[in-house]
Amino acid sequence: MGKELYKKYKLRDIINLKYGKGLPKRKRRAGEYPIYGSGGIVDKHIEPLVKGPGIIIGRKGSIGNVFYEKKSFYPIDTVYFVEAKDLPLDLYYLSHLLSTIGLNNMNSDAAVPGLNREIALSQEVIVPPHATQRKIAAILSAYDDLIENNLRRIKILEEMAQNLYREWFVNFRYPGHENTRFVDSPLGKIPEGWEIDTVEDTFTILGGGTPSKKVDEYWNNGDINWYTPSDLTSAKSMFMDESNNKITELGLKKSSAKLFPPFSVMMTSRATLGVVSTNTTEACTNQGFITCIPNDKYPLYLLYYWLMENVDNFINHASGATFKEISKSVFKTLEIIVPPKAVAALFEETLNPIGLKILNLQRKNKILRQTRDLLLPKLISGEVDVSELDIIVPEEVAI
Repeated sequence: MGKELYKKYKLRDIINLKYGKGLPKRKRRAGEYPIYGSGGIVDKHIEPLVKGPGIIIGRKGSIGNVFYEKKSFYPIDTVYFVEAKDLPLDLYYLSHLLSTIGLNNMNSDAAVPGLNREIALSQEVIVPPHATQRKIAAILSAYDDLIENNLRRIKILEEMAQNLYREWFVNFRYPGHENTRFVDSPLGKIPEGWEIDTVEDTFTILGGGTPSKKVDEYWNNGDINWYTPSDLTSAKSMFMDESNNKITELGLKKSSAKLFPPFSVMMTSRATLGVVSTNTTEACTNQGFITCIPNDKYPLYLLYYWLMENVDNFINHASGATFKEISKSVFKTLEIIVPPKAVAALFEETLNPIGLKILNLQRKNKILRQTRDLLLPKLISGEVDVSELDIIVPEEVAI
């Protein structure tokens, strides 16, 4: 019954897309207001440009990304921000509506990808009555709140694990340290019985490769996870279950990509150097990685957090004019503190429950996102009619 009340509009009839404003890094002053670029929050500033809440849309580079921001914010010149016209619109509902109309495909065909504003504003959308918008927003916000809560829990767990690593292996306050004697080493004073070794002599490292994109048999119906740096930079997660692209057995055989076991540690080695994640399935990577294989001497969590702790050191050892890269040959020679196996094993035993909780929360979020994304177009189109449902709606968010 409620769907008949949905009305069609051109996007330009209900909103304007306003340009953000340039804010060079030298003019930024640390504050409470998020600065938005096309990929999301890039910094914070002492004053906003737009009073929140608001919607930001990627205009240059990562085009079509839609962000909802509760607070006032500063949109820079690579984004648009949304200004409403006269139609009553729930802002949270509108942000999800905009995410369904394919803005990421509306490229201006310039040298640098750019969202074509005129094409975007010419899109036709159907909009329900304001009361229905608010009910849809309430349903979607319930999913988003669960996801956000899980992300906060993941962040706390990751900070706990990182702090524990620093306590044991940087400050050397590990169980039983009280009676430890310290000795000199090339990396400073270390506990007696600990060693300094090279990466090459501590654990195995692998590079990657890319099968020819011209040969369909290397890619079609592939089932081997093949990671690229963008997989890691977009996910920003400790564990990776699946890559965006997959290759076939033949593609693996005909390239320099190397298959490695589950729960190895992948690190991007060029451009965005030092992004770290752990594969949960057998996988391989392109050539933009150094993948480290844990062992008894350096088990998973000790290896993962050593990499996380030493990104600045890797960058210092990188070379290259166009973009920085640390080569495998240089990485192999880096010196590393190696604790006794008993200490490494105890750290692994201590971190394992934390790691499993993080992985479980990541997977819960994946299911929540998939469920929300399946439901979203049905709610937006009116296929799932919520107009007659008794739904408690949150505080009014309208523009």
